[in-house]
Amino acid sequence: MDSGRQTDAVRSSNVVGVQFSAAGRIHRYDAGMLALQSGDRVVVETERGTRLGTVIALPRAAVLDPAAPPLRVVKKADTRDIEKDDRNQVREHDALRICLHRTRERNLKMKLVKAEHAFDGGKIVFYFSAEGRIDFRDLVRELAHVLHTRVEMKQIGSRDEAKQIGALGPCGRELCCSSFLRDPGGVSMKMAKAQGLSPNPSKLAGMCGRLKCCLRYEYDTYLELGRALPAVGVRVASVKGDGVVTRQNLLRQTVMIRRDDGTDAEATLDDLVEKKAE
Repeated sequence: MDSGRQTDAVRSSNVVGVQFSAAGRIHRYDAGMLALQSGDRVVVETERGTRLGTVIALPRAAVLDPAAPPLRVVKKADTRDIEKDDRNQVREHDALRICLHRTRERNLKMKLVKAEHAFDGGKIVFYFSAEGRIDFRDLVRELAHVLHTRVEMKQIGSRDEAKQIGALGPCGRELCCSSFLRDPGGVSMKMAKAQGLSPNPSKLAGMCGRLKCCLRYEYDTYLELGRALPAVGVRVASVKGDGVVTRQNLLRQTVMIRRDDGTDAEATLDDLVEKKAE
């Protein structure tokens, strides 16, 4: 590789983080020579055309892969761009109302969540949730005729629905997924069990009807605390008497022991002498 190509391969670019919605994914964009600050509105390239986004990370030097041409910031949004986005939002509201009316006319079992108008006006996407598959081909044709633009329908799950709509959770705060949590990751009942929570679905379910995303927050901590304690069912020796571990208290870092005389005793790690083979 000659020096010129090597320089291109490791060239530093003015990279910014851009997001298109609250708690949305952060996308990396090459800002070129533009001087941008956090909070600036920008017009950027996407695989689906231009979009209006918000800079949430200050410009910094970064190495971009020359084999994958980076998406770029087209320009810093001006007054006309902001006004255009405002008009698109009005069109989204009107389009959602029209689509809702048409779905009710056809008695389609689908719940409309959001309409998203392309920045360049070439397309509008309707997001909906449904229990099964929906035949919306006739609906799409009619909407395209009425709205004079291309129409797409995109089915989303219950978690994405809650993220799009937003609400207050059982904790009284705005939903994590719609306020700051960009990548909730997988959530399982195993996480609830590891934290000693009741396996009652009604208490563990969030506003989306699925397991709460916040079950992930302390899961790793509980796993680490659990590794320091003998497992339930293990026979141990302690200064409070020998017996079998019947329960762990992870936060207190103690275990409950059923002693050989049938009584129970709570023991700390310092109280444990050794583990005995069963």
